[in-house]
Amino acid sequence: MSLLQLDKIAAAPWGEPVLADISLSLPAGRVLAVLGGNGAGKSSLLRLVAGDIAASRGRASFAGQALGDWPRRQLATRLACLPQFSSLSFPFSVEEVVLLGRTPHSSGRQQDRLIAQQAMQATDTLGLRHRLYTQLSGGERQRVQLARVMAQILDRCDQGCLLLLDEPTTALDLNHQQQLQATVADLAGRGCAVLLVVHDVNLAAAMADQLLVLDRGRCAAQGSPGEVLTPALFRDLFHADVLIGEHPDGGRPLVISR
Repeated sequence: MSLLQLDKIAAAPWGEPVLADISLSLPAGRVLAVLGGNGAGKSSLLRLVAGDIAASRGRASFAGQALGDWPRRQLATRLACLPQFSSLSFPFSVEEVVLLGRTPHSSGRQQDRLIAQQAMQATDTLGLRHRLYTQLSGGERQRVQLARVMAQILDRCDQGCLLLLDEPTTALDLNHQQQLQATVADLAGRGCAVLLVVHDVNLAAAMADQLLVLDRGRCAAQGSPGEVLTPALFRDLFHADVLIGEHPDGGRPLVISR
């Protein structure tokens, strides 16, 4: 059963259309990566699913119920979103920031701290828990924000939850990019559906079960990484000349710039 279902979704929150006729089906336990050039509508798609912008046409549903019909607090216990840019100017400790992800829940202080600790362990931020967020580097802040959204849904994976990640590898070094990849795989293995926006096509091919490529708000390609990532796609959509190889570990597509 599909956890997230979009049927011919369109959106024009500022007058000009930013999304048109987008359809997708994302089951629990699966990862879908959204690709496309700058201004293609990738972040707008995540914002629509998160409820930040409204659809002008089509239907969006989560767990069989229209997204707009979900009580916001109840939805927030099963849907978490990491935006492309996260700002916080208050001198909260790292642990306090991560605990913000537990705000929609009524699970009690002890349980919330346990879940926050698990999220910090998964993002390599547990050792930073007493540091002030405002004193962290860009990569450290990104990992703390990842821990926050993980803490929001970590105990609901087996019920079917959705994690939205917009450019989650921003400012992360290679070690923590690999850690993120392992964490996303672990969450999917627990039953969480993940919808993420990335620019790194090789990372998308490695992480995702399905790819959705957007061009000016419309679907340009959709399918498995092997089906979508072709030289023709890069030539026509990205105006780039590439070779498509096979990754030696797992056989997924490997995109090499000429």
